[in-house]
Amino acid sequence: MKTGRTKTAASSQGRWANSGNGIELYPVDIDHPVFTAVVSPDTAFWALVDKSELAGVFSDDHSLYREYRQKAEVFEHEMNALRSGQKPSAVYVNPTERCNLDCSYCYIPGEMRKDGRDMPKEELIDALGRMKRYFRRNTPEDYKPEVIFHGSEPMLNREAVFTAIDYFSDDFRFGVQTNGTLLDRESADFLMSRGVGIGFSLDAPEALLASRTRKTWSGDGVYDSVVQAIELVKGYDRYSVICTVTKENMAALVDMVDFFHAMEVPVCMLNPVRCTRVGGRMMKPDDAAMANYYLKALDRTHELYRETGRKLVVANFANILLAVLAPTARKLMCDISPCGGGRCFVALSAKGDLFPCSEFVGLPEFNGGSVFHEDIDDVLEKAPFRKVTGRMVEDIEPCNRCAIRHFCGSPCPAEAYSLHGTMQSPGAFCELYEEQVRYAMRLIADGKADDFLEDNWENSVETVFDLALSSPA
Repeated sequence: MKTGRTKTAASSQGRWANSGNGIELYPVDIDHPVFTAVVSPDTAFWALVDKSELAGVFSDDHSLYREYRQKAEVFEHEMNALRSGQKPSAVYVNPTERCNLDCSYCYIPGEMRKDGRDMPKEELIDALGRMKRYFRRNTPEDYKPEVIFHGSEPMLNREAVFTAIDYFSDDFRFGVQTNGTLLDRESADFLMSRGVGIGFSLDAPEALLASRTRKTWSGDGVYDSVVQAIELVKGYDRYSVICTVTKENMAALVDMVDFFHAMEVPVCMLNPVRCTRVGGRMMKPDDAAMANYYLKALDRTHELYRETGRKLVVANFANILLAVLAPTARKLMCDISPCGGGRCFVALSAKGDLFPCSEFVGLPEFNGGSVFHEDIDDVLEKAPFRKVTGRMVEDIEPCNRCAIRHFCGSPCPAEAYSLHGTMQSPGAFCELYEEQVRYAMRLIADGKADDFLEDNWENSVETVFDLALSSPA
């Protein structure tokens, strides 16, 4: 798999930065009073350099330049392994095509959500058994693959989902992503007693704003029922809440953070709306305007942490921060190229069809075949999957000229395809990612990065480069 540029046999000995076969190091302004970032776009190596010393970094007698030149191959190997050395170890399962809500930005076609199919529990057990055998062949013996029951709304097929959780309790780690409207005390207790991760969706801190994008088929808001469901799992350490950021709610992100923190939500995600379908595109906020509100919300999480000692981790920003601090420690695989679709995880539809990612379930041309009738290894090699796993940020204009391209990966391929008819194009929110990376580097420069990450995140990270003017890359 192609993951970077190949150095040619030119006579250059690679002594100088940014010429011949020399290493590439580019300055990146991070809007910090003291530091500028220096980044190698091919390897995602970076360092923070005092602005007064910037010119010296590009000299071959500078300590940072010498040390990085010696370690460049290590960083390149690490990045290539992260991008091409994995096989799927998780599956997003849609146990039903149906949903009781008609959210304006949903990426699942409306006709599927209204009148779609439920997967019978016998078929679900069969499908997960086949996934189990695939994972057993391709993951370490002591590793538990992950199954995430996903949307449409999995609680509409609760009996099948709960039967599968108990049937495969020794084989998988489980998660459920739900709109929360159907979660009662009995269901919450079942999921918590089995250690199942629970994800909710809530887009605003008050009912009127929330109902603009998330409502029933008859047009009724569901804010109160979702808040009640979240209250049922208060104190449980394996739940989170997703807020989809649209032009309707972006100005309320600071209030959203206050609301989540007051409810003692441990982890949230502030996800920019996916523009895979027309509804999402109609809800798309202006990129620069959203970035402004987004960073203010991140600032507010830090203020609350300093005031109360209790963190509210914004998981998708934390992933960007980890992409800078330690690329192999990141948990979400949307923000890398190629993304995790078909490479780290697959999606299984209610009909038993395999897709690279749930975002593609509404795009039939990305159907790789049936889990019931085809070998999973063969499906992964088919064109619908190879188009996604072969999407390289180096092949996308202008990403191929961007110094921070490996910190975002130009997501999302389904979104790019839907917007432009080709995956070889940027995603919808370039400026948001750009501002998040610059913000992350400012946090690191000011010694605040840990405040935005889950506790003990660094325990799984190996430092391969340590110098006074740099941080682990």
